[in-house]
Amino acid sequence: MESTADNRLLDKEPGVPEIGRIRPGLLRDALIRGWRDFRHFPFFGLVTAAVYVAAGWGIWAVTQWTGQSYWMVLAVFGFPLIGPFSAVGLYEVSHRIDQGLPLDKREIFGVILSQSKRQLPSICAIIIVVLLFWFFLGHMIFALFLGLSTMTNVSSSYDVYLSADGLTMLAVGTVVGAAFALLLYMITVIALPLLLDREVDFITAMITSFQAVQENFAVMMLWAAVIALSTLLALIPGFLGLFVVLPLFGHATWHLYRGAVDASAEE
Repeated sequence: MESTADNRLLDKEPGVPEIGRIRPGLLRDALIRGWRDFRHFPFFGLVTAAVYVAAGWGIWAVTQWTGQSYWMVLAVFGFPLIGPFSAVGLYEVSHRIDQGLPLDKREIFGVILSQSKRQLPSICAIIIVVLLFWFFLGHMIFALFLGLSTMTNVSSSYDVYLSADGLTMLAVGTVVGAAFALLLYMITVIALPLLLDREVDFITAMITSFQAVQENFAVMMLWAAVIALSTLLALIPGFLGLFVVLPLFGHATWHLYRGAVDASAEE
């Protein structure tokens, strides 16, 4: 006998929806609706953010334990890369609110596993692989510029990052990290909510997302900048700002996707 969740999977509408023109006003509307979902149903956002914050504290603890301060630098750049992955459950919450479906905790927190017969786990696996590759590449960048700096106490001092080699390392790492973040953003910002909403393969979803960002580049880069700046500020007070930022943008991204689909019907 198929479960209710399985039946809901079979009811997914097939095919890729038309993505309309994304105007700046849609970003504002998405934030308003995202805040509404978080305010009315804060439990899911707070639990999701708590996991994220705990991971940040864990990385900080490893940094202090090993004395390798560059892991914290990698984490600051790596956190935005897995933001879309961590917010999948929040997309599902907003999706269910829109559809008038019950907010089943087990199905929402297990949304990736519950969608194992579909394409969502594949794209989430890609996000994880990109994150791991970024940590590997970031380690190489650190070793290239600061690996021979034995006279500077990298384990206990951050002064090394203000040296010529340190500043160069940060500049190169920022460019490389930004390139990773941009690519991942372009292939996931529409793809993840699309995979929750429609029955399509993950390759098609990523291509659709990339094209949507490309065709609405200025507005979508503004959205990316708002997310990146908000995330950076959220990391400063011991990662605690993520308790607001992560749920807000998680819910808002779903509404951005839905607004973009609805906009195509009005054109």
